[in-house]
Amino acid sequence: MNTRKRNLTPRVPSRIVHTTPRSMLARIVFFTLLVTALQAGAASLRSNITLKNELERAIERGADWLVQNQQDKGYWSTTDHPAITALALVAFQGKPALDADEKSALKKGYDFLLQNVHDDGTIHGEKGLINYNTSIGLLALVAARNPDYKSQILAARKYLVGTQIDMGEKGKVDTRFDGGVGYGSKYEHSDMANTLQALEALYYSKQFTADSPNKQDLDYKAAIHFLQNCQNLPSHNPQSSTDQSDRGGFVYHPEESKAGTNTINGRIALRSYGSISYAGLLSYIYADLDKSDPRVKAVLDWLQKNYTLEENPGMGEQGLYYYYHTMAKALSACGLDELPTKNGPMKWREQLALRLLNLQKRDGSWENNNGRWWEKDPALVTSYAMLTLEMIARDL
Repeated sequence: MNTRKRNLTPRVPSRIVHTTPRSMLARIVFFTLLVTALQAGAASLRSNITLKNELERAIERGADWLVQNQQDKGYWSTTDHPAITALALVAFQGKPALDADEKSALKKGYDFLLQNVHDDGTIHGEKGLINYNTSIGLLALVAARNPDYKSQILAARKYLVGTQIDMGEKGKVDTRFDGGVGYGSKYEHSDMANTLQALEALYYSKQFTADSPNKQDLDYKAAIHFLQNCQNLPSHNPQSSTDQSDRGGFVYHPEESKAGTNTINGRIALRSYGSISYAGLLSYIYADLDKSDPRVKAVLDWLQKNYTLEENPGMGEQGLYYYYHTMAKALSACGLDELPTKNGPMKWREQLALRLLNLQKRDGSWENNNGRWWEKDPALVTSYAMLTLEMIARDL
């Protein structure tokens, strides 16, 4: 009989023997963080899906309003400025799908737009603003994705290229206005709004020049010359405001700011403002200026410091929906999901989406309380809002 005493101490598996309390704690922390991250990701995904559904509903209601308020001849608001109809047509085509009524509205709208295409390539009505109307009309023709419109697209491009301003000695960039685009009426010089519209129309229609023998295009170096002369950045524009609150932002043209002026050391300085500063950022992008360029960095810095959705900075409610629309285009083009601001990083898409949802009227339209720049026209403003929400929804 074996009289050896039995060891009654329980045997602990070796894989646990070598597990120290610290490594066990690390595992617990890791799995806790992993579960928390997955839960947060799932919550964020659910939130984005919910918001996207709300945006799609708001866009649908806006489209319903446009269908119901289209005139029998196919236009919205006025025959004088087909640009308003063109914006509505672009807004319709940002929707994932169109119902029968929307397709009918689209056809009538394009029939009207084509009636305003002229032999010289221009697209306009009876009241001038030829370049503005041609640029937005060109965007609508591109948005149609209809090869039958190619000749009109190329003709409109050729016309817009020919409107690039050269005010001094021909062939030389020797005035502050050289390189930009103006209205083609009202005054002879260039301005930021028309320059942006032309740059955008030419940017999106460039694909149609691939097999064209006439690949005429803007002088983009000259365009950047004009843009920097509208930017309050002393290193690149000697006429800039030297007020730090203006540094990096844009004005309407080298001799005017819609936000007014102030006096610094006895000199009149033009004030930067929000909508036109986003127009400046977007124009630099369309002109293919590198994002690392100090001019691009400077305008982004100004926009970050002045970020708000309560107003168009420097302009209050004036041009508010144009401000929202241009903001969405510019920040999307920059690939920015969050905008660093003095109050921390802002998820601008979600914030702007919620702002526009809250501003939509019961009938599905949008309208500014302030009538500056036609923003009491619900057809114009509804188109701006729909286009903005469509951009946001695509990236959620």
